[in-house]
Amino acid sequence: MCGVLGAWAARAPSISRQRVDDALAKLRHRGPNDHGVVFESVGAGVLALGHTRLSIIDLSPGGHQPMDSADGRFSIVFNGEIYNYRELRTELQGQGVGFRSESDTEVLIAAWQHWGEACLPRLAGMFAFAIFDRWQKTLVCIRDAFGIKPFFYVTQPGSFLFASEMSALNSLIGKMPTPDWQRAYDYLVHGDYDSGPRSFVDGFLHLMPGQMLTVHLETGRVDLPTPWWRPPVAATSQLGFGEAAQVLREKFLNNVRLHLRSDVPLGAALSGGIDSSAIVCAMRLVEPDLPINTFSYIASGSQVSEEVWVDHINRHVGANPHKIVLGHADLAADLHDLLTTQGEPFGSTSIYAQYCVYRTAREHGITVTLDGQGVDEAVAGYNGYPGQRIRSLVDQRRYGDAWRFLGQWAQWPGRSRAEGLKRAVNQMSNGRMNALFRHWNGMPNSPKWLNPGVLQEAGVTLQYPPELAVASEPGRRVVCELAASLTRKGLLGLLRHGDRNSMRFSVESRVPFLTIDMVEFLLSLPEEYLISAGGETKSVFRAAMRGIVPDVILDRRDKIGFATPERQWIAAIATTVRGWLSDDLKLPFLNQRELLKEFDQIMAGSRPFSWVVWRWINYVHWHLSLIHISEPTRLRR
Repeated sequence: MCGVLGAWAARAPSISRQRVDDALAKLRHRGPNDHGVVFESVGAGVLALGHTRLSIIDLSPGGHQPMDSADGRFSIVFNGEIYNYRELRTELQGQGVGFRSESDTEVLIAAWQHWGEACLPRLAGMFAFAIFDRWQKTLVCIRDAFGIKPFFYVTQPGSFLFASEMSALNSLIGKMPTPDWQRAYDYLVHGDYDSGPRSFVDGFLHLMPGQMLTVHLETGRVDLPTPWWRPPVAATSQLGFGEAAQVLREKFLNNVRLHLRSDVPLGAALSGGIDSSAIVCAMRLVEPDLPINTFSYIASGSQVSEEVWVDHINRHVGANPHKIVLGHADLAADLHDLLTTQGEPFGSTSIYAQYCVYRTAREHGITVTLDGQGVDEAVAGYNGYPGQRIRSLVDQRRYGDAWRFLGQWAQWPGRSRAEGLKRAVNQMSNGRMNALFRHWNGMPNSPKWLNPGVLQEAGVTLQYPPELAVASEPGRRVVCELAASLTRKGLLGLLRHGDRNSMRFSVESRVPFLTIDMVEFLLSLPEEYLISAGGETKSVFRAAMRGIVPDVILDRRDKIGFATPERQWIAAIATTVRGWLSDDLKLPFLNQRELLKEFDQIMAGSRPFSWVVWRWINYVHWHLSLIHISEPTRLRR
């Protein structure tokens, strides 16, 4: 796991070695074992490529980057892991390709040289890389199918810059960045982030999952990003439910087997839910003698504690457990570093629990962890997507089945028939009811703590961010929603949290659920395999895990994860937070008087607690850090 950066400019003086070195230093935590930089003249311009390395596979200098192909045509900087590199290496060797190292990077550059873009769907792994073609004088930038690894870029007249993190991109660009007000509004009011190419900084873009772009270094033309992979949504599988569960079982176990390839110690993040429990139990099945270290956040004394489930899995596999218990004082002490680590605002304090899990893993000598992200988006987890499922049944004119499904779905904890109906109506009105429902639920488009006129004058759209469908197919509404969640919203934020938190402590986080092969298989299944007629989420996956994961875990009807008692934590530092929010923030679109009034009401209990409080804290910290007004030292006491 690594950090990458690059800069091309038509005028050489605009790329200084000092600026590149400063940017590379911002990525050192992503790769503390080695680093490299190359500069090369290309036509009338200069290209710089930089890399920091966290050694995981082939710990020798043979994995040093930037790496050149054997014939010198290509040079690559690569962040990620290719888990099936041995199989690809064997295939390439059979076609006459020679290798000088045991590195997966060398396999990647050889695969690109041999197969070109066609190699990408064959890669089982996570990756963000840029590959320079000296013959064609192009730079091709590519991000993995699910966006597991980050890739930020900026296009300006006469230059193109990219990096793994925004802090490094800031150093490369060499001027003070400015906030993107549309993203600020989307986040503060609607909690939306990491759902599109725009970042919180104006002009800083994400290369989206499954996309690639080409920079033509002689002319300076930067092509628009194009997809190299799209999630399929057609129901192509003809397997019965039992057969599908068996195939899924085999694919999942093979994924875990591949993800265990490492030349450094491994562990696992264990929340006690189905997903992380499946990872840990599969690790034991495929590697019976493997020492398994698990790392779990425990919400001690809280209703959201999953300690009983964590203990059950640890006993079942004979793991060496490590438990993290946190309080508000811990959050106060770590808050500045947590927010700085993420680089951009995020959703809730549950990310802090994950941050501490990776820190503890590193303290115990673990460099790689296996994590359960992605299964909810691939197998219809969470609340089971009731609105989409009901719409699919209505599409098929199965009205009775739709009504029965609603009744069965509503029997599960935390659900109700009214909630299911509301979601179905919203789906079948193409989202037109969404704004009305949000207003009824106390989530208006223009809360009192905003100055909407300022935003409108700046061209900001004051409504819930429109959801761009990846696909729309009658009778496959759940699968279409999963396709969007996998590549355009939802999962992207979760993967960002995991990447930044793990990399902060130089830990590689691996996600065995997210391979093209397994996801395409799941999306090909009938929807009732994913969420049953009885409202059971992840139905086929639960069946696939019978005999691997204890039934008491598979039969759970709740989902908690690394949940934290956020209200209590924030209330404990309310005085500090209020003082911070009272500063002159130099944000003209915020009405700080109304914001503080609402904050006081929430802390006093006269207004229901809302995650908007966390968003205020998070965005203000980020904004102050961005414009260098002052470091918010109050939150570091």
